[in-house]
Amino acid sequence: MADSALSLAFNLAIQATNGGMFVSRGVGQHPRRSIDSFELIYVKRGVLGIEEEGQAFNVRAEETLLLWPGKEHGGTSPFPPDLQFFWAHFVLADGAAATELALSVPQHALVRRPEQMSSLFRRLLNEQELLGERQVPMSLMLMLILWEVTHSRAAGSGQDGSGAVLAGRADALIRTGFASPMSASTLATQLGCNGDYLGRVFRSIYRCTLTEAIHTRRIQRASALLSEGKTSIDRVATECGFEDAGYFRRLFKRATGMSPQAYRRLHVRVHTNTD
Repeated sequence: MADSALSLAFNLAIQATNGGMFVSRGVGQHPRRSIDSFELIYVKRGVLGIEEEGQAFNVRAEETLLLWPGKEHGGTSPFPPDLQFFWAHFVLADGAAATELALSVPQHALVRRPEQMSSLFRRLLNEQELLGERQVPMSLMLMLILWEVTHSRAAGSGQDGSGAVLAGRADALIRTGFASPMSASTLATQLGCNGDYLGRVFRSIYRCTLTEAIHTRRIQRASALLSEGKTSIDRVATECGFEDAGYFRRLFKRATGMSPQAYRRLHVRVHTNTD
């Protein structure tokens, strides 16, 4: 019988070296150093104050920062107690130059799909935990992470004017109140504005509907609770603002590609560091 295996040969433009998740203890700040690899940081919570050769960044939740090899960087302020961020180091493959990459990765970006980014980082760390620092699986995951960053928008960009301010107020309400009963119409009522107008300006700035933004926040929080492995799935649904656990399961699978139970099994183990 002939061999039916598909044989492929391809080159990866990057090689991942290692990664982790930093959880702040509220002391210290990012060390000052110059390393020989790229470092990609994705902040989950809090604000990371850091600078690279005189250029200061305040990297907020759902933002990424790319630090370059050979450039000195270091913290500009102490770690806040709520700070959490993923990090990954990588180098360009032999013979590859930054200009040859098919991706154009902004240095400081606001992620459009935070739940997807968190999932990719956790999968990268899961590969590292299970297989050790093997470059091919980790590099493939890192390529997907960089793809997400490429399709994000530069941090700090946006629109001026009253529409942008209104959209920002709606986003702030979603960030803090997603676990409570909330809809596009209740947001418009809270802000004292026309619902159709609010929906238009919000979508023009955040590239999603108000309902999608609410669901994204809820799924993001649910993903974090499931990764901790301490709360039942029905309880997770309730704590994240879903009245119907069945609807939560369907929405979660649509957003992540797996059931809440499968997600928990995959992501419950993660490498963390606090220094």
